[in-house]
Amino acid sequence: MTPRERVEKALRGGHAEKVPFTCYDGLIQRCTAERELRDRGLCIVRGGAVCKTHRPNVKATQQTWWRDDRTFTRSVYETPVGTVSTLREWDGFTTWRPEKMFKGPDDYKTILFMIRDEQHEPSYADFVEAEGDFGPDAIYRAGIGSEPLQALISGEIMGMQDFCIEWMDRRDEVLKLYGAIVENRRKVYPMVAEAPASHANYGGNVVPEIIGPEVFRQYYLPHYQEAAEALHRGGKLIGCHFDANCRILAGAIAETDLDYIEAFTPAPDSDMTLAEARAAWAGKVLWINFPSSVHLRADAAVEAVTVDLIDQAGPDGLLIGITEDMPPHRWQHSCRAIMDGIDRHARENPEAYR
Repeated sequence: MTPRERVEKALRGGHAEKVPFTCYDGLIQRCTAERELRDRGLCIVRGGAVCKTHRPNVKATQQTWWRDDRTFTRSVYETPVGTVSTLREWDGFTTWRPEKMFKGPDDYKTILFMIRDEQHEPSYADFVEAEGDFGPDAIYRAGIGSEPLQALISGEIMGMQDFCIEWMDRRDEVLKLYGAIVENRRKVYPMVAEAPASHANYGGNVVPEIIGPEVFRQYYLPHYQEAAEALHRGGKLIGCHFDANCRILAGAIAETDLDYIEAFTPAPDSDMTLAEARAAWAGKVLWINFPSSVHLRADAAVEAVTVDLIDQAGPDGLLIGITEDMPPHRWQHSCRAIMDGIDRHARENPEAYR
């Protein structure tokens, strides 16, 4: 099977001759080691836009400058009701947002105007061409965007601290933004459902310690369900990027119609083992992030952890991925060891792969 076919089979809850190994495209360098890993079955994961978004009544300008080895970009958004700006700092794979749009209550009207000004249209041709050009060593994933409430936190609108303060002090204003984003997402669902993609992610990066089970159930779950209904009608799979301490949300996540849990990072880097995740989310595919701290261990230990992870979950509906930066001096050795562990498990447990 090709790497893409192996991933597609696992995403449907099955298994191939071995557990798929995947890596986000931006986290692995093009080099001899990368070519060797792809020859062994590594599947590159790329995100592809299937919708275009326009704000016809917003003027956006950018200014970029460099300081030492870091890059900064200031984005300014001018609307008929006010102006907001953001600041990004780039350093290698990592991006920081020292300034987001929201800097005080006076910015609500401008941000609300921008959200309501969004127009969406399907854009499939580039997605099809890109996946075809890369070939069977990659799989392209569509995206819906962040959950409506999470969009205020994860994107360029608010920082986590500002969100928490505003949620307590001016919740009505926050919910106006949330409601406008809900309407935008509902326009996107059918476009993604009809897209030439096998699966799509919906949001993620939820911080359970901040959001909590009650808010999660009220303001997140209904949107997973609504999107899942639309995507399933179009024959698409839907998942979410849950990479934090998921124990307090595990029961609520289990109630969703999400097909797969993407980027779940098992212990020792979170508060749930893979075995606990499999028990909590029976029937859902687990597309994990290999625990980042384990990359720093010796190769033999990385291989042993890989075998143990597959033992905990079983090969059905399991994918081992890399969704976080790896130590630059370790990634080649660690990825080879992960693949050695995947091959070893298949070799030593042939009955599990029949």
